Amino acid sequence: MRKPIFERLKEGLEEGISHEREELELATSSIGIPAPPKDYEPDDIRQLRENLDMSQTQFAKYLFVSTKTVQGWEQGLRRPTSSAARLLQFIENPELLDRSAG
Repeated sequence: MRKPIFERLKEGLEEGISHEREELELATSSIGIPAPPKDYEPDDIRQLRENLDMSQTQFAKYLFVSTKTVQGWEQGLRRPTSSAARLLQFIENPELLDRSAG
């Protein structure tokens, strides 16, 4: 059973104080952050979608965007947001996720 929140907070504060007094070394971890995603051109997006053997509608559902958004990207009417570009980057290069996880 999980401890009450107050107990967990108290333990966390005690650990923080012990760490500050150099009585306890806290576990740390680091993650790699990939380079910013490239500027995806319409053909890049179409090629990525086709490599996944998906229709525009399927790809839109996969990315949780509207079909009109994917159409706009592929027709050059719109650009992917920075968040969407990062997602496209991970789809295009899934090994980046492994490196990012540390």
